[in-house]
Order: sequence, then structure tokens, then C-alpha cells
Amino acid sequence: MTYEPGEDIYGSPEHRAFRETVRRFVQTELVPRAREFDKMGRIDKSLYRKMGELGFLGIRYDPKYGGLGLDYSYQAIFLEEIALCDNAGVAMGISVQTDMATPALHRFGSEELKQKYLVPAIRGEMVAAIAVTEPGAGSDVARIQTRAVRDGDYWVINGSKMYITNAATADWLCLLAVTDPDAGYNGFTQIIVPTDTPGFSYKLLDKIGNIGSDTGLLFFDDVRVPVTNTIGDPQRGFQQQMMQFQDERMVPVVMAPVQARQLWEQTLQHCQQRIVFGKPLSKHQVNQHKFVDMLIQITAAQELAYRCIRLMMRGVDATKDISMAKVFNSNMLQYVATTCVQLFGGAGYCWENPAARAFVDSRLLTIGGGADEVMKQIVAKLLQI
Repeated sequence: MTYEPGEDIYGSPEHRAFRETVRRFVQTELVPRAREFDKMGRIDKSLYRKMGELGFLGIRYDPKYGGLGLDYSYQAIFLEEIALCDNAGVAMGISVQTDMATPALHRFGSEELKQKYLVPAIRGEMVAAIAVTEPGAGSDVARIQTRAVRDGDYWVINGSKMYITNAATADWLCLLAVTDPDAGYNGFTQIIVPTDTPGFSYKLLDKIGNIGSDTGLLFFDDVRVPVTNTIGDPQRGFQQQMMQFQDERMVPVVMAPVQARQLWEQTLQHCQQRIVFGKPLSKHQVNQHKFVDMLIQITAAQELAYRCIRLMMRGVDATKDISMAKVFNSNMLQYVATTCVQLFGGAGYCWENPAARAFVDSRLLTIGGGADEVMKQIVAKLLQI
């Protein structure tokens, strides 16, 4: 009997059936419209309802709120298949809904908040965004300046957020704001902000990659939301967001190896067909070594992803492993994309080519969700070196 990598994680009949369901949706609803979404600058919002009907938007969440109540292995399957939708921006926007903006609400939110915002998010009736990064505070989250000041039963919010995915699509935001400037790490609060609240506005950004997602700058001008929109402990917003970041960082950890493997296969097929100096590109030793070098990196990245998936399934603190895997897997995908552009030659410099899109799309991975430098510093701190 042969062993397939990852078989111990999701090799059961139930896992295979779930993967087939996700794959069918991706291949019929997303892949054929991939370049359309690039032109739109976002996904067709109606597809969230379809994903909700299929149970994709609450895979790990309590069935009480419409979730499937499954373990992280099923979430990993979903991310792997969504990663193959041929549009990195669309994959990112969807993963914001499932892994970046809703986990804290599910973990810490009040029953009222969950019924009002989590339930419709799981159904796909509402789209969410995570609003943390600011023009002057990215990976250094503690430097954010957006303020929420208590005024009776309301928070009054002023400030701005930057590089926010789902900026135009979102119905509500999971916002991190400063509520007590003198309390240090205990002075941050997570607050749900409906995007139809007076005083809120956004401006979309013109990016070099991930153009199938609506990324923008958010503005808050005396935005008033009820204090009951606070997620969890108002003095633990920073810590709650740090936990939510682990879900977010698992997205590139899981997605990057499957995206890289698909690009590797597409590039190999091209090189087997392209004749140069009397023989296929793939038969030149210099290129054979490139394919082997890439596959070594892809295989190592996949095993790192499996390690992190197993830890997530066990429900243990995987901060160190996730931080290391995010660095390795993100850089691996960038390396594979760069190598494949070279192997495609001039065709690899055209947007219609998958290597070209991967080249610019993957560049974000070592920046977003915590830059490489910050990930390494987290690991060094945990190692006490």
C-alpha cells in the first residue's frame, strides 16, 4: 500500500467527498470567471451566498450559528481548493471572510453579536473585512492610532485603515481601535462596524497584483456604533487579534504549496512542448535542475503546512510553527513564480500567463499578515534567543 502525503490528515471518505464538493464549486463558479473578476476588481458578491448554502463559510464554526462544526483539516481542504481558483485576489477575499475577519467573533463575541453578524456571514448574506493595518502601523500593530471614545452607550470612532481587503464588498468590519491610550496592550478593543454607518467611507487602491480583490483605504469620521458591538473583553482586543492573526497566517501556509505545485506542473508542460536547439526545454540539464530544485522547495513547504494543520487540529498554540511556515512557504512561492517566469520566457511577462500573475500576486505574501522580519522576530522571542 502506498502512502499519499497528507493522507493521515484528510484521507477519509468524508474528506474526499468534501474536497470534491469544494473543487466542483471552484472549477465551475470561480475558474471560468477568473479574468472577469480581475476586470471587476472583486468577486461577484452573489457567490458568497452560494458558498454559504454549501456550508463553506463556517466550516469550523458551531452548528448553532449555521456552521459545520468540523475540525481544521476540512478548513485546510477548502483553502487548498480555493487557492486553485486562478485568481489570487478572489482567493484572498474569500479567506478574509472565513479565516481573518470572523474567527474572533466566533471565539469571543456575545450571543447577540453572533446572531446579528456571524450567522449572516456564515450564510453568505453578509461579507466581512478585517480592519487593523493603518498608514502608519502595519506589522507593528501596537502603533495603530484609530480611536474609539466612549460616549454613553456608543463608541465614537475616528481614524483610518489601510490596505483593507473587501473594502468595497464588506457589510461589516472587525475593527481594532485604541480605547485607552494609557493602558498599553490592554488599551485596544475589537469592535464590529457596519459599513452603512454614517461617517464611514473608503477609497480603493491601485495594486500591482491580486487585482481580483477590492483593497482600500478606510475612513472613520465620528462613526457611532453601539458599545454592544464590542467583541469579547474591551481590554483584550489586542490579544484577541493576535489569536486571529494565527488563523490569517495559516492561509498562505496552506495555499502556497498547492499554488506552487500547480504552477510547476503548468510550466513543466510548457517546457516539454517548447523546442529549443533541437530538443524540449525540459530536456536541457540546466532546466531539469530548476524543476528539481523547485520541487524540493514545494515538497518541504507542503510538509511544513501539514505540520501546522495537525497542530491546528489539536487546538494547541502553533504560533512558532505557523510563523516559520509563513516565512518559508511565502518565499518558496515567490521563488517558484520567479523561476517559472524565466522558463516561460517572454510569455511569462504577459498578464495572461499564470507565472506572470503568480510573480506579482505572491510578492504580497512576505509583507501581508505580518512581514517576514516580524515573523522571524516572533520565533526568536519564543525561542528566547
